[in-house]
Amino acid sequence: MIDFEKELKDILENDPLGLLAVRPKAERITADDRLVTSFQEINAFVQTHGKEPTQCRDINERKLYSRLKGLRDNAEKAESLLDHDEHGLLTADHVASSKEPFKIDNIDDVLKDDALGLLGEDEEDAENIFVLTHLPREQAKPDHVARRKKCNEFEQFEPLFKQVQAELKSGERVYSAFKSEKQIAKGKYFLLNGMLLLVANEGAIKEVETNVLGGVQVRLYCVFENGTESHMLRRSLASALWTNESSFEVVPAELNQVYEQAEKDANHSAKATGYIYVLKSLSENPEIKEIKNLFKIGFSTKPVEQRIKNAMEEPTYLLANVELVAEYKVFDANTQKFELLLHTFFAESCLNMDVFDSAGKRHSPREWFVAPLHIIDAVIQLLINGEIVNYRFDARTFEILERETS
Repeated sequence: MIDFEKELKDILENDPLGLLAVRPKAERITADDRLVTSFQEINAFVQTHGKEPTQCRDINERKLYSRLKGLRDNAEKAESLLDHDEHGLLTADHVASSKEPFKIDNIDDVLKDDALGLLGEDEEDAENIFVLTHLPREQAKPDHVARRKKCNEFEQFEPLFKQVQAELKSGERVYSAFKSEKQIAKGKYFLLNGMLLLVANEGAIKEVETNVLGGVQVRLYCVFENGTESHMLRRSLASALWTNESSFEVVPAELNQVYEQAEKDANHSAKATGYIYVLKSLSENPEIKEIKNLFKIGFSTKPVEQRIKNAMEEPTYLLANVELVAEYKVFDANTQKFELLLHTFFAESCLNMDVFDSAGKRHSPREWFVAPLHIIDAVIQLLINGEIVNYRFDARTFEILERETS
């Protein structure tokens, strides 16, 4: 029987895939960097919550709302951020709608106009506005965030998008799951952040990678339905598709049927070796209950319902009932190693909490992670197709990001 503690410790210490490598932080941050970083926090909020920040009671959301309003009231700043505006927050309509100049009549107005987020809530922050508390831990920016601009030749692409939309409405085209970066090719359509995009062309090879899969990085010419374009790397587009919950490939209906049948045939002929499962805690412990996106990722050789029937008595389940939210049958694979690789990938978001049983003995479960369910599903797909070595997980932004090549 596998020694789980020993295997996990070995993977975390040796890190054969380099999944836990940390890149050094940038040493110097310019005013432009601060402006872009402050706006990317707004982008991250919209991507996570599917809406703009509002003037609500939540202090963090309210701060982002005030920051966005300040940017929209400043045409110069709004224009400088258009290449980073992945959700259309700073379009001409939005900026033009703020016709009345922003008035500063009192200290509250000053605080609301803090577009760069330099004025924190803590006294220590207020005393030194040069302490940048809201910057990401890593200054490297995803390629798919930073390079979108207006498409000057959009008139030749607009009829194509209208045709695809009509075919989606008639059922001639359908949304198909995104499972591999190999799906990305010239002429393919995808849905990203609720918007259609076309891979209009493939450019030159950027570099030969040194990962275990070999392979090359190709820069794409992508056109978006809103009239913008981007010259992004294929892996950058894949990263964006993996991260966004509502991302799909748009394919002809008959082709999707072929995909589904091929997958059924492959599973039918393969040997099932176990189950990877994802559980949600039903604990009434306030410390556990308040943690959003907390899931246990585990492995079982028997039906999961049998495995979890005594969850309230087992520390590994936080001594509470659990809900099965996802289950994946694994074929022809060493599922224990599969599980350990998942734990390694999400190691940065591992829950660090002790629980005490009825005898007062302390236990430290290490199979619980803070990550959205759709991200966990995407990472399992990355493991299945072998592309996981090309990506890393950012536990702060809940993004699957492309790894830098050495």
